[in-house]
Amino acid sequence: MPRIVGVDIPNDKSIWISLTYINGIGQYTSEQILKEARIKGDTKANKLTEDELSRITQIIDRNYIVGGQLRRQVAQNIARLRSINCYKGLRHRRGLPVRGQCTQSNARTRKGPRKTVAGKKSVKEAR
Repeated sequence: MPRIVGVDIPNDKSIWISLTYINGIGQYTSEQILKEARIKGDTKANKLTEDELSRITQIIDRNYIVGGQLRRQVAQNIARLRSINCYKGLRHRRGLPVRGQCTQSNARTRKGPRKTVAGKKSVKEAR
């Protein structure tokens, strides 16, 4: 398995798909990197030479924030929003959707499983 920017990419897939296994690189960015490195996208990852791997690594290091550094940057951005008590920070703190989605009937992913509240007694039992 070739190793690029600290991530093992799969051997048996095309290089443009293999690059998407790196956190922070999607399909479009992968194609842009390969175009700059002058490598065909349909080449299998295990067929790359050391020179081609080093070109890809240099392009990624020079132009993109990926992997652990990207995760750290996102976490710092969220921590900053929480510390200044802005609306988005409060939503992060409460574990609710941040971007204005409806929460009355949806948002189970952010809110977690339903918390059942003890129901009211029915009208028949109250008599």
